[in-house]
Amino acid sequence: MIASLRAAGGDTTEVEVKSAGGLPASLTAILSALANQPGGGTVILGPDEQAGFRPVGLGDPQTLKQDLAAKARAFTPPVRLTIDDGVVDGAPIVVARVHECDRSAKPCRVTATGTAYLRGYDGDYALSDVEEQGFLAARRPPLFDRAPVEDATVDDLDTELVDAFLATVRERDPAGLGRFPDNAELLRRGGVTVAGGQPTVAGLLALGVHPQQWFPRYVIQAAAQPLPIDSAATRARNQVTISGSIPRMLDTALLWARRSFDTAIVSEPDGTVHDRPAYPLVAFRELVANALVHRDLDHWSAGLAVEVRLRRDRLVVSNPGGLYGITVDRLGRDAVASARNATLVAICQHVRSPQTDARVIEALASGIPTVTEALADHGLPPAHYVDSGIRFTVVLHQPTTVTNATSAEPELSAAERRVYQALTGQGRTVNELAEQLGLTGPNLRKTLRNLRGRGLVAQHGGRGRTTTYQRTNP
Repeated sequence: MIASLRAAGGDTTEVEVKSAGGLPASLTAILSALANQPGGGTVILGPDEQAGFRPVGLGDPQTLKQDLAAKARAFTPPVRLTIDDGVVDGAPIVVARVHECDRSAKPCRVTATGTAYLRGYDGDYALSDVEEQGFLAARRPPLFDRAPVEDATVDDLDTELVDAFLATVRERDPAGLGRFPDNAELLRRGGVTVAGGQPTVAGLLALGVHPQQWFPRYVIQAAAQPLPIDSAATRARNQVTISGSIPRMLDTALLWARRSFDTAIVSEPDGTVHDRPAYPLVAFRELVANALVHRDLDHWSAGLAVEVRLRRDRLVVSNPGGLYGITVDRLGRDAVASARNATLVAICQHVRSPQTDARVIEALASGIPTVTEALADHGLPPAHYVDSGIRFTVVLHQPTTVTNATSAEPELSAAERRVYQALTGQGRTVNELAEQLGLTGPNLRKTLRNLRGRGLVAQHGGRGRTTTYQRTNP
């Protein structure tokens, strides 16, 4: 595990490392967040992340383990730990496995304050009221996609999409759903409508003329980070809100990606020349389709959109609602086609893109393997998946730039390297770095302190003046 952390250059969403002279104050949020995270996580006390995870001396490991066990009882429900001794580079460490809190008891809170925490790909944060409702809703089986939509009628279904759906069902499933000759009966038995022709939530989202009439936040919000040449007042590029039915939103999202992704001109061995986007479009399409079909549809998430953020070094796609029926470590490995919205998935198997005639989804558990293969073919690192239980996030990274052997850039952790490389030219404020790098203020300040301590970064300003940071050797 330590070898993996050293290779990654820092903590992961599943593992937190602390150099402990005692129990750090941040452990309160960490234990709550890991207990609320699907699959739980691990806390390692002893190694120093800033020193390449080399161990520091633990004064009294036995007392540290006792204090850790006592700390676990300060939560409601209590955090379940499995605490073991370990050894790194010949020195003792303490390894605590944090077990996931039972779904029926989530969220796990700090008893003294009532605060619960979530783990994100950029740190731990306190649970909002809306996110808390997501945990409470997850205690029940999701059936929201089957409900009829009040005031909607069959006239609110898109005729073009419905005709293509009926034709596809009869072609691909002639002995099952496709055996019903009456269109109205087929739509009802397929979950698109209920008796009387009123559309269901699933039917309207997949085949509706404009589902946002009833679900205004069932949209995709996409935006790209400003470029270095943009003015300081520029907050985003290519910001769009994409609405419509699922197949039409998917088509529009692909058009946005073609406009927004950097494109390189590459030559193939056969002499042909092609445009190569920064991220493979097939992977982007799979991730957006999954986000649209598997997003949470409960009342708590009605105000949340699917989000796409294109930053200079990564692409982030997230949706409300965590994984359902599968865990992150099994994604792409087990042929498990689980579905939070079973009716919506069943309909979308037969829905076609009006622009390309391509299927929206296959529901064969082939999406993640497709993403993995496309990224590998593109020369990109594997996707990073983060399931907080009430939000699912996928991060695609650009390859880490390898510096020249003659470069004077020092040896840094992954987080330190990103901040150090961003500190070029004029001084930067914490807010500017947070916006550019997508890091939280506390994590940035910690990294900047480490860089200052090593003499690599200088701080300017303070005492009523704007505080900026700059490399000492630009």
